[in-house]
Amino acid sequence: MQIKSFIFAARSRFRSAKRHGFMRSVGVLVGGTALAQAITVLALPLLSRLYTPLDFSLIAVFSSVLAILSVAACFRLEIAIPMPELDEDAANLLVLALCACCMVATTVGLCVWWFPTQIVDLLKQPALLPYLWLLPLGIWMASSYTALQFWATRKKRFSTIAKTRMTQAIGGVGTQAGMGWAGFTPFGLLLGQVVSSGAGLFGLGRDALHDTAFRRINCGTMCRMLRRYDRFPKYSTVEALANSAGIQLPILVIAALAVGPEAGYLMLATRTMASPMGLIGGAVSQVYLSRAPEEMRAGRLGAFTSHVISGLAKTGVGPLVFVGLIAPVVFPIVFGEKWQRAGDLVAWMTPWFVMQFLASPVSMALHVTGSQRAALILQIFGLFFRIGAVVVAAWLMPARIVEVYAISGFVFYFIYLYVVMQLSRLEISEFLSELRSSAIVVCAWISFGALLALCLPALLNK
Repeated sequence: MQIKSFIFAARSRFRSAKRHGFMRSVGVLVGGTALAQAITVLALPLLSRLYTPLDFSLIAVFSSVLAILSVAACFRLEIAIPMPELDEDAANLLVLALCACCMVATTVGLCVWWFPTQIVDLLKQPALLPYLWLLPLGIWMASSYTALQFWATRKKRFSTIAKTRMTQAIGGVGTQAGMGWAGFTPFGLLLGQVVSSGAGLFGLGRDALHDTAFRRINCGTMCRMLRRYDRFPKYSTVEALANSAGIQLPILVIAALAVGPEAGYLMLATRTMASPMGLIGGAVSQVYLSRAPEEMRAGRLGAFTSHVISGLAKTGVGPLVFVGLIAPVVFPIVFGEKWQRAGDLVAWMTPWFVMQFLASPVSMALHVTGSQRAALILQIFGLFFRIGAVVVAAWLMPARIVEVYAISGFVFYFIYLYVVMQLSRLEISEFLSELRSSAIVVCAWISFGALLALCLPALLNK
């Protein structure tokens, strides 16, 4: 009995240490990116005065096209980098991913060179014509950074990733503010977006080259890795395109069909809400992927996923709801009277972002469990569902097209979270038990936000 007690105690301490290790890793990423996110958010009131809503509409279109193309530029081989047991196999996967993104960026560059007029006519954004050359550059920088970031995730170099995010924030905001101040609008917004997408790329690449695993790069191993992980190019590439297109194509439709600079208002609203999501959710996603394969091999993926979602609910849902409640009152004060519409959109988008905040960090469970086909079906459904909702709204109620887009986002991510919970074999009863501890925190945030939203207009009118 004493031996059994000792083994049980040792096992408990080991699991506790691993949980603390997970939280420390999250803390490193959150701490390193907190200042970066703060810089981005604090710069928005300045940028909203240097650039017009029409300028923001243009960057919304550019960012959407960049996001759709760059997310699948590595053929999703970057996701497989943390999975092999041997570093040399992972290094060969990284080289494959980098070769793929170079090929895609070159192809896009040739299309931009040969068919620039046709591209801007398709997007219905003639003002974008002089800046199309930024697109292939942005694709190469963003996708290469993502691949190298997954290598750093495999090596658990979370502090390095956090530093690159600081570089991205400072570089992107500095470029946009500086060029906006000098009058280079909207070029400054677009160039800053490219810088923000790929800054830190060379730092991650320099660190990666110091690993001895890259001395064993060869064509034979690359072909073997491509065959072993061929489900990622087969299924995950289309899945990633469907996921990104489901988010970004409606923005292109809104920019083309909506009356006024609705896409610009949507862009500012999205950036504001994305900050807490990027701060916590992005960090948790990186660390979740570094631990999920190990947890699955040990048969604990469901419990691990439940613990992560519960932690997200406790730390992030409350602040998101708080921002959504006060946004209609605060946005005209912070960003200027012309951005009142963006504050109203934030309130509509809050339920969507809450669901996305809970689902996205643990979405890698679909890849860890080998459920790429299910992920593909889910994303294709989301693509047609969300685009269909926007097109129908543009036909029946064009004045509410963005609101319908927000509701469709909430419905999709609710279904997405449910599928992730099922495929990771999460016990619902255990999950609900863990959520109870976060209910008090969320309710406190809601109460504070509602009180402030009610009292602030009266205080401002005095």
